[in-house]
Amino acid sequence: MSSFAALSHCPRSRAYYDKKRVEGKTHRQAIAALSRQRLNVLWACIRAKTPYQTKQPSSAELALCELA
Repeated sequence: MSSFAALSHCPRSRAYYDKKRVEGKTHRQAIAALSRQRLNVLWACIRAKTPYQTKQPSSAELALCELA
């Protein structure tokens, strides 16, 4: 459910999902990849004992979003 919410609210997540779709992944495969990526970020935050800091999406990520 987190990945579905991230698709509509987080440009970086949308860009990652779109990148996976362009690579030829199915919707389910792309969502699974996004979920794994989000889990890896969460684990890194827990391991480093630091809060999650959002970053502005790069111009490449924004361009990828505009193509979709």
